[in-house]
Amino acid sequence: MNRAAQGFQDLYGSPPEGVWSAPGRVNLIGEHTDYNDGFALPFALPQRTEVAAARRTDRTLRLHSADVPSGVVTLDLTDLTPGGTPRGPAGWTAYPAGVAWALLEAGLPVGGADLYVRSDVPTGAGLSSSAALEVATAMALTELYGIPLPGAELATLARRAENAYVGVPCGVMDQMASACSSAGHALHLDTRTLEQRHIPFDCAASGLRLLVIDTRVKHDLADGAYAARRSSCHRAAAALGLPALRDLAYADLPEALSRLADPIGRRRVRHIVTENERVLRVEAELRAGRLRAAGPLLTEGHASLRDDYEVSCPELDLAVATANAAGAYGARMTGGGFGGSALALIDAEAEAEVTRAVEGAFAGAGFTAPHVTRAVPAAGAGRIL
Repeated sequence: MNRAAQGFQDLYGSPPEGVWSAPGRVNLIGEHTDYNDGFALPFALPQRTEVAAARRTDRTLRLHSADVPSGVVTLDLTDLTPGGTPRGPAGWTAYPAGVAWALLEAGLPVGGADLYVRSDVPTGAGLSSSAALEVATAMALTELYGIPLPGAELATLARRAENAYVGVPCGVMDQMASACSSAGHALHLDTRTLEQRHIPFDCAASGLRLLVIDTRVKHDLADGAYAARRSSCHRAAAALGLPALRDLAYADLPEALSRLADPIGRRRVRHIVTENERVLRVEAELRAGRLRAAGPLLTEGHASLRDDYEVSCPELDLAVATANAAGAYGARMTGGGFGGSALALIDAEAEAEVTRAVEGAFAGAGFTAPHVTRAVPAAGAGRIL
């Protein structure tokens, strides 16, 4: 039996009605562009969050995670309010509770449910464990109650849960990647229109590998720094008379920067506009089968995130610099920053050498040992049982 299904039966005393899963993601390029209506190029990972679930006849939501020592948390659907879920070890329940709240707020007739969660998406690693949990929960609740939704709509409601209920002002990229990705492809996402293009991305066919270097530095996007970046971007767009920074053309960037008095605002704008341009350039290289040529654009993106957006950290910078020095075609942090993971595009035969170099550099700097894995584009969310 599926492990989540077995765990559900052991805990609640009867089998679940189904098991749904949603993946974590890495973002190849296009960081912090989503809440500026821009472009991103993420893909789903094989690591997934599973939610085994069954309907209840009352308005109770019971939540349990196999990965968090918080027991069974019982909530009343009629009492769900943003910021009202338990803190401490049970704080993870804000995400599924927020999804239930967002579905009800949207007028969808979901009812009570028992949920059992297990996940192999690392938390705090910049791989969108929260989006995976949100999307899997949303899919479970809507399908249990006979209201399955298209992936984009599911992602939008999951984002609403994280924005309004959990309190993280994220864009929609993470949820869209988890809900809508296709195996073997990166997902070009226009975050304004939600238009999607599936771009073939097969490193193995080109003799390459994409490594994920988890620095083990946990990040928390709810701590205010993320919100400060978003606010700075919105202020700059307003100062330039634009609906969003997505509307500033790359060719017009120098003139626009000359009109901004705030040096911090200028740096934030420069990152967003150049990052949107990098997404389009990386997509063009992938479509042409020139995966190696995308490498320098990854490194360029990291420098922009480090210097203009100021969301990197010493561990991420060391991982990127060491991977590049060991022969990577390019490397950069992935995710919201302030910790988490970096990517490195390398020749397949260089995997052991690059891994040893990064591990050695971390040991020499006195940092916690990183965890290095391969990133392979996987399928998006779906029902597995």
